[in-house]
Amino acid sequence: MKTNIKSIIDSNIKVTEDLLCHLDTIEEICLKTLETINSGNKILLCGNGGSASDSIHISSEIVGKFEKTRKALPAVSLSTNPSHLTAIANDFGFDYIFSRQIEAIGDNGDLLIAISTSGNSNNVIKAIDTALIKNLNVIILTGNDGGAMNNYQCLKLKAPSDNVARIQEVHILTGHIISKYLEDNLDL
Repeated sequence: MKTNIKSIIDSNIKVTEDLLCHLDTIEEICLKTLETINSGNKILLCGNGGSASDSIHISSEIVGKFEKTRKALPAVSLSTNPSHLTAIANDFGFDYIFSRQIEAIGDNGDLLIAISTSGNSNNVIKAIDTALIKNLNVIILTGNDGGAMNNYQCLKLKAPSDNVARIQEVHILTGHIISKYLEDNLDL
């Protein structure tokens, strides 16, 4: 067998253990999401490919439920509406698929969770720029390098890996931690 399954699992365990060095950042992220919901604002998420799927997964945990049956919380993945995505890409270009949506529905005090394993996705960068112009708070989830997103002075979690799969696993774990934190700390 050419695929070393144990090696993949060992790699996941190592990256997850390395994430323990980022507990303060993860707690800050959780506090910012809690503050957003407590203020009556919403959470917007975006990303491409696997990160798009992560944005959908995380928003569904927040809107629906994670472990507790409770009231729905306001979260929207900007990666979900094919009509929006294709119309904006056709009329303005792919780089604007998220920023145009933020322009339309982003409100002062909302929170954008921008996900990019490389930190170099132009459409996610434009989403961050638009969010900051509209006075949204921004959290960036990226990989170890951080890419161009290192230039932002936003709350940022750089997954301690250069492997895309490991980065995505850290991002979804972080999304689950956020969901659990909201359910445990909101007065629902």
